[in-house]
Amino acid sequence: MSAITLQGVRKSFGDNAVLKGIDLTVEPGQVVCLIGPSGSGKSTVLRCVNMLETPDEGTIVVDGSEITDPDVDIDGVRRRIGLVFQQFNLFPHLTVLRNCTIAQERVLHRGRAEAKRVALANLRKVGLADRGDAMPAQLSGGQQQRVAIARALSMDPRLMLFDEPTSALDPELVGDVLAVMRGLADAGMTMLVVTHEMAFARDVADVVAFMDGGVIVEQGPAAEVIEHPRNARTREFLKRVLHPTEVGMAEVVAEGGPEA
Repeated sequence: MSAITLQGVRKSFGDNAVLKGIDLTVEPGQVVCLIGPSGSGKSTVLRCVNMLETPDEGTIVVDGSEITDPDVDIDGVRRRIGLVFQQFNLFPHLTVLRNCTIAQERVLHRGRAEAKRVALANLRKVGLADRGDAMPAQLSGGQQQRVAIARALSMDPRLMLFDEPTSALDPELVGDVLAVMRGLADAGMTMLVVTHEMAFARDVADVVAFMDGGVIVEQGPAAEVIEHPRNARTREFLKRVLHPTEVGMAEVVAEGGPEA
């Protein structure tokens, strides 16, 4: 059973058709990265997977539940999904530790001691076990994003959704967050990631899907899509965002590569 399946998903906002028929599958344990220019629909795909946006057409199945079924227990499905946004969305008036325990207690009905144990274990995973008593404002942006990841992990998700988790960070802070995500991938966490970090997508993703204009233009194994893109639109995008020598694309960019 696939972890996430989208079939024929369409979504419009007024006259603006943002998704024009998305078919995408994420298998258990896979990391799938959505790449593409801003406004291509990547984040809308992610928001539909958690039903923060309701598709106009199509079906979405997450962890065996068809979330586009009007009768689905969407809150029950959401409890199995971790979601990390561009912004950290931490409670500014709560400590780091309390940010990671409050949902456990109120949603999962864990006792305070158990919630604290789980939270500390996940803060340790992201390298912040010693900052549990700190307030969010005392942390760097990268540290706050790592707390947001620990908070999501503390809910024991079966899969994680990341919506450009490094885009709001200063460049020198990006590496620490990506290292945490690499660790999750190595541990077998199922992940659907919207990202502009091409090196991360190439090195960590099992599948990369390039989106443009509300459609998936090209998808396949990460190295194949990023290093040897077949579609002209994919090649043009990568030429803009990559230095060719970073991923061995010099020949592809120079010669144009094969057309799909």
